[in-house]
Amino acid sequence: MESGSSSSSSKVLMENIVDQPHVLAVDDNVIDRKLVEKLLQNSSCRVTTAENGPRALEFLGLGDHRHNALEGNVSKVNLIITDYCMPGMTGYDLLKKIKESSVMKEVPVVIMSSENVPTRINKCLEEGAQMFMIKPLKQSDIKRLRCHLMNSRS
Repeated sequence: MESGSSSSSSKVLMENIVDQPHVLAVDDNVIDRKLVEKLLQNSSCRVTTAENGPRALEFLGLGDHRHNALEGNVSKVNLIITDYCMPGMTGYDLLKKIKESSVMKEVPVVIMSSENVPTRINKCLEEGAQMFMIKPLKQSDIKRLRCHLMNSRS
């Protein structure tokens, strides 16, 4: 008879997955998206990426085709980080849609942009963004974000 070692190691793996915050990273620029994904993974986050606002809404179950969305994504996402300037739907538009949703409004949203425009930053913060970060992001930015995330989870 087999010993239970494989079940205990899978239990530890599951606990690690539960302890890792799950971040949805949204950016239309593939290089920026990969950079953010790598920085988040280096900070022990699980990352799902989307190349635009509609894809992000679809993943969150808030898109036009809600019946296609994976059930339970809501509880699995601890943070959404999105670029501001994206074609079709800006990060600000995405933020507004998320904050309008009764299910998703408590999930922290961080907006990032390569442009430091105070009126844009204030508009996003007034709409409910948790933070506004200037790109390119560095590991220290992600560490600060992770601390913020851990504080909001407890």
